[in-house]
Amino acid sequence: MQTNLAGITVAVTGGDARFPVLVKELIAAGARVNVLGLPVTTDDKGVTLYQDIEGCLAGVQAVVLPILGIDDKGLLHCVLSEQTYMLTEETMAQLPKGTHIFAGLASPLLKQMTSRLELRLIELMKLDEVAILNSIPSAEGVVQMAMELLPVTIHGSSAVVLGFGRTGRTLARLLGAMGARTRVVARKPADLARVTEMGLIPVALENMPDCLGDADVIYNTIPAPVLTEEVLAKVSTETIIIDLASDPGGTDFPAAARLGIKAVLTPSLPGRVAPIKAGQILAQPVIRLLAEQRGS
Repeated sequence: MQTNLAGITVAVTGGDARFPVLVKELIAAGARVNVLGLPVTTDDKGVTLYQDIEGCLAGVQAVVLPILGIDDKGLLHCVLSEQTYMLTEETMAQLPKGTHIFAGLASPLLKQMTSRLELRLIELMKLDEVAILNSIPSAEGVVQMAMELLPVTIHGSSAVVLGFGRTGRTLARLLGAMGARTRVVARKPADLARVTEMGLIPVALENMPDCLGDADVIYNTIPAPVLTEEVLAKVSTETIIIDLASDPGGTDFPAAARLGIKAVLTPSLPGRVAPIKAGQILAQPVIRLLAEQRGS
């Protein structure tokens, strides 16, 4: 049965190239959408544009914030707008208790604000249905980046994937299928066993520094400082590091620069390489949870 969000108004405030797609998906599901800080038009019936955040949030049943939500000062991440917008606790206090607040990931400030106001915070990037599907454009995008940076082909290259979570697993599988000699660094014995089953090369986390010396590319997915200056000292200056972990990543970037190692951080990669698909992925749980809330 098709989801029907008729009678629900959702505020979509800022975001990247995924969010105009999310707006269209909400409208297709029957919702009305208040939009702030995005390059959309009122051509789609059901869209209302706002220049102020107070007006945008007035009378809504849910709020969709950018992937990174707000920073530690309350500023929205509006990369497609020249304007800046501040989300304050006073503004959010106009929302009824229990209102859904969607963000990719929530800063400590956002968690504090929603908790004090008894709003329901959903971090979309922590949902399996988002993170697993989102790992596909992430993996494809990072391989595209590696192809542009490397002087050799992916096939036959020496790849090290740090981490075997949802993104690490998809990336390792893709690299292996493309013919890269792929080593995967993981902590759990079960994950190391799965790496072996996939026909890839398992490396225990404590042995990671010893496997980096001959790598053409190191792909980090671990959101912790794993590529420290001490570890980077064992990495060749010919190696490229691509860090997929959430900002600030798991790499000591100043140390990499001092050592002459090219290291790049790839924030919001799905929104850059596949915004339509990534926007649809984000929209699915938003629509599902709003439909469950109203019992439709």
